[in-house]
Amino acid sequence: MASGDRLTGLDASFLHLEDHGHAHMAVAGVYVFDGPAPSYDEFVEALGGRLDLVPRYRQRLAFVPFGQGRPKWVDDPHFSVRYHVRHTALPAPGGDEELARLVGRLMSQQLDRAKPLWEMYLVEGLSDGRFALVGKTHHALVDGISGVDITNVLFDASPHPAGVPEPAQPWIPRPVPTGVELLAESLVERATIPGEVVRGARALFRAPRRVAESARDSLVGVGALAWAGLNPAPPTPLNVEIGPHRRYRWLRADLATFKAIKDALGGTVNDAVLSAVALMLGRWLRSHGTDTRGLVLKAMVPVSVRADVERGALGNRVAAIWAPLPVGVEDPREVFAAVHQAMAELKSSGQAVGAQVLTGLTGFAPPTIMSQAARLQSRQRFFNLVVTNVPGPQFKLYVLGRELRAIYPVVPLADRQALGIAILSYAGGLGFGLLADYDALPNLDGLAGHLETAIDELATAAGVPKRPSPRRAGRRTTAPA
Repeated sequence: MASGDRLTGLDASFLHLEDHGHAHMAVAGVYVFDGPAPSYDEFVEALGGRLDLVPRYRQRLAFVPFGQGRPKWVDDPHFSVRYHVRHTALPAPGGDEELARLVGRLMSQQLDRAKPLWEMYLVEGLSDGRFALVGKTHHALVDGISGVDITNVLFDASPHPAGVPEPAQPWIPRPVPTGVELLAESLVERATIPGEVVRGARALFRAPRRVAESARDSLVGVGALAWAGLNPAPPTPLNVEIGPHRRYRWLRADLATFKAIKDALGGTVNDAVLSAVALMLGRWLRSHGTDTRGLVLKAMVPVSVRADVERGALGNRVAAIWAPLPVGVEDPREVFAAVHQAMAELKSSGQAVGAQVLTGLTGFAPPTIMSQAARLQSRQRFFNLVVTNVPGPQFKLYVLGRELRAIYPVVPLADRQALGIAILSYAGGLGFGLLADYDALPNLDGLAGHLETAIDELATAAGVPKRPSPRRAGRRTTAPA
């Protein structure tokens, strides 16, 4: 069996994607709190006292010589929590626009691979007596679901939590393996992992019917995924060469509104979210002179395949489906119906199962092949953008007694993907985070405005009573979230 500290093929693929072009494969969360900010020393002490709950945050990558194996996680002998926790403040007036601009700058920088792959910023100077935390973690370390689990571990569910128990013994880093040791271990794994395949083959004869049914479903799923991949996404102003710099904007909506929409129109919250995104993109494309008649974009929608017993474990357990976004349709009800039908067909096609099968096969691919596959992916246009919708905690969270008011997620951009959209629910709210290439989308505020209009149009079409307008970064307002 491969070492438990060895990156999976999927985890390693996010490193390879960074090696080509200007993709920065870090996910992030923007956490806005009520109340005065804690002091830097107080926050560092509180965070450091919980790192035993997430030991991977004290580990860095060790690379196998000559690329003869995937990297593995090793203890960082020079780990310092103060290196990873940064302290900064916003310029006046300290509104949402200034915070969003800071996040865009932070997402323009790659994480240092010689250190544990995370950073956290304590941000003071927000208006209305607020402060923020910006947590940034490499995608090789977490996916969206496990990232939410870590949020629940590091934050509190009560303003007066019980103290974290002291570790049985102080943390002492294990010795860093030498290059020779890394190479030898990798070669041994390469020689012995096929033994696992042989043992798996023996199971074919123990439960042939069950295995045959599973294989049939997997092959159907792979076929559906391959067919989707062989039909390239249409060219759009969103699919251009990107640079290293980023812009960020967010919008906070009411989760109850989306639940009411899906109840009225007959679907899911995810259908309502994707419909709002499709309406937004259609309005934006038409405002930029694009003929959207009959145009259907393809969104890569990550799907969690993380079992309940794996919740809290780091690493990536995701597959993907390519969801159609009918941006050429302007009627909100028709858009919702088309998205709902398409998503139902995708679920029955087994496309996510096929993606999971192919993702598992990356564990057998040599690193050199994985690197070339990443290079090929960056040249192909399998999808127009990423849209990820992650269910977050529906109860209030706190840090040092301060209430967390809102969470805004950030998903990274791949090559030739000038826009990424992440959505995360928290305590009755729905936070939309829009990350864009700085040069390709200079007016990201306009896109966020189209999203706000799209949500209102969808709610009106569903007969949902109008609620307070969503709050978005970029507005010159200091009203509470």
